[in-house]
Order: sequence, then C-alpha cells, then structure tokens
Amino acid sequence: MEIIPTKNSFRQYMTFWAGQTFSLLGSMVVQFVIMWYLTLTTGSPMVLALANFFYIFPMVVLMPLAGVFSDRHSRKIIIMLADSLQAITTLALIIFLAMGFSNVWIIFLFIALRSAFQAFHQPTVNAVVPTMVPKEKLTRVNGLNFLFNGVMQIIGPMLAAILLVFMTVSQALWVDVITFIIAFVPLVFITIPLVRFKQDQVEDHSGFIEEFSDGFKTLKTIPGFIILMIMAMLLNFLIQPLSTLLPYFAAVLHDATAFEYALMSVGFQGGIISGALLTTLKKKWKKKIKVTFSVLIIVMIAYSMLALAPYRAFLYMMVMAYIMGFMLPIVNTLYQTIQQTIVPHEKLGRVGSIVSTFSMVITPVGALIAGPLGEFLGVANLFFICGILGVVVLVILYFFTSIRHVNYDLIAEESNMQSEEEFVIPEIIE
Repeated sequence: MEIIPTKNSFRQYMTFWAGQTFSLLGSMVVQFVIMWYLTLTTGSPMVLALANFFYIFPMVVLMPLAGVFSDRHSRKIIIMLADSLQAITTLALIIFLAMGFSNVWIIFLFIALRSAFQAFHQPTVNAVVPTMVPKEKLTRVNGLNFLFNGVMQIIGPMLAAILLVFMTVSQALWVDVITFIIAFVPLVFITIPLVRFKQDQVEDHSGFIEEFSDGFKTLKTIPGFIILMIMAMLLNFLIQPLSTLLPYFAAVLHDATAFEYALMSVGFQGGIISGALLTTLKKKWKKKIKVTFSVLIIVMIAYSMLALAPYRAFLYMMVMAYIMGFMLPIVNTLYQTIQQTIVPHEKLGRVGSIVSTFSMVITPVGALIAGPLGEFLGVANLFFICGILGVVVLVILYFFTSIRHVNYDLIAEESNMQSEEEFVIPEIIE
C-alpha cells in the first residue's frame, strides 16, 4: 500500500523530527561521556575497540529482523518502545555508576543494550520519512536531517565537555533521560501512517525470512545498488579505526583535554552542518554516482591527512575533520534519496535494514582489529593506511564496474510510472 503524504502529515513529521533531534542530543552526550571516560580510565586502544564492537555488533545482528518488524507492525509503537528502553538503560547505568559499579564490562553491556534498541529505532524512523513527507521535499528534508543532526552533534560534545567539568559521569548522563522526555511527548500526539490495511495484516501469513528475502530481491532489481552496498561495507570497515581510536589519538598521542577533543568533534560536525546546508538548499542533484564517488575520495584523502597532523596541531586536525564532515551529508543524502524514491513504501523498513546491515556487516571485525592493529602499527600509521586503501577501493569500483553508467534519476522516473500493484524497476542506464 503506497501512502500519499499530505500537508498535515508533513507538519506532523516536522513535530516528530523536532523531538527526535532533541533525543539525538542526549545520545551524543552519552556517547562522548562514555568514550572519554573509558579513554581516561583505561588508556587502552583494545578497550575502545571492544566498546565500539559492542556498539556495532547488535545492530548488525538485529537490523534485518528490525526492518521486517517495522513493516509488519505500528512504526509509532516501535519508536516509542525503542526510545523508552534506551532511556531506561541509561537510567540503570546512572544508578550503577552512582553505587560505584564501574567495571568496563558493565559499560560494555550498557553500550550493547542501547545498540540493540537503536537497531529497531533507526530503520523504523528512516522508513517513516517518505510516508509523511511529499516526494518533492524528500531531498531537502534529508538534508535538513543531516543539518540539525550536525548541530546536535556539535552541541553534544561541547555540552558533555562542560558538564564533565562540573559533574560526575553519572550526573552528566541525566541529559539523556531529560531529552528522552522532550522527544517522547510530541510522539504521543502525532499520527504515523500504517503502510498496510489491517485485513492485509490478518491475512498475511508470510514469515520474517520470506519478507527479508523479498526485501533483498527488491534490492537486486535496482541497477548498481549492490555495488553501492559493497562500497559502503568496505569504506565502513576502513573508517572503523578512526571511529574507534580517535579519543586515543587525541588524548594519548596529542595530550588533548576533554575540551580540545570536543573541538575536534566540532570541526567534524561543523563540516556536516555546512554540507547539510548545501544539500538542503540544492533542489536537485544530477550525476549522483559521479558526485558520490568524488566526494568519498576527498573524505578518504582527508582521513590520511589527519593522520599526518603535527603534535597538538588541533587547528589542522579541525580542518581535516571539517573536510570529512562536509562531504558526508552529500553522500548520505543521495544514498537515502535513491532508496526513498525507488523502493515501495511498504518495503522500506526491510530494505533499509538490509542496506544498513550489509553496509555494517564487517564493521564489527574492523572495530575488534582496530585495537591490536593500532598498537602494532601505531594509531596514526593505521589512519594513514586506511585512508589510502579507501581511495584505492573507490577507484577500482568506479572504473572496473558498471556503476558509473547507472542513472538513478531515470530509474526513479520510470518506477513512479509503475502501477501500485506491481513493482518492477527497469534496468535503465545512460
């Protein structure tokens, strides 16, 4: 069942989006506080690698199930439950830390639980967008999402660094509970469309495995999309050392304070805001594939250049982080818009979860090996090597596959002309 978004649904989506943006702020504070706490208390790349592993692994395992689940059940209830359980988990950690239970394995369990709930939250929220936002506004709304996500991710680390000056770790974590309440209240009063009629749900006896398989078949009909997922998988793997060991890179190799590390995050998120502004203001992107590969090459070059930063050259690091951040909203906006304009609404949950899972499938391995590789090669050397390998991967995929010939604008136009009963994507290439 295709949903036709209206002005009213769009207004309700913006209310929902505002609440979720505040919830993101709380999550950013939690992430910064926990990772900085682990860095200072252990000083171990392996501990940071394990923390990142326990964040990624539940998502990889649960997202396929979560995507199908979000297509079969009320997306509003799923989002409410996922948000509530994340807040309860944070509250439990606050109590444990206040009682003096600060073993790293307790923190790993906390990270894993929040990740499991996020695995249900993320594909469901993404699937909601095209059911409430008109198609002509999708690209701009996706850009707006990245814009305000960037704003919250700038405010989050800075707020966390300030809170840690005046508060204990357990006290700083209360921000997550407060922002949950702010996000939950508007969610109660809005209407999120159901993508199936109730009688369809009663008569549908297909299992999760069949629906997951159907989502993968849908993906296979989109020309070149499997190649894009392979690209995302390999780049996510190569970016894991940066995601995992950046606190170590800042605090141990460059003697950064919490505030100086927050400034590096500000550089990255400032770039995200600038890039998101560009995607919000630009109505239409032509040559999506060429743009995607070009900006990703710039990201990987900046990754390698960050590794060459002189000792405590935080301005230089901020510039490299800014360049990386600026490019990411462009890539992610195009990637999401392709999915949202081609995939049927009733399949967006399972397709989105498959895309996310496939993109992340080897990132737990990347997270685990980042620690020992960082100790063996040196963290800066590891960053440099991964950046160069990323450029090599992009060049090979672009020039030695058919992806550079795919025209997703034409494919979207043709898919919109198909009947609602049957979804077939023609293999249209330039």
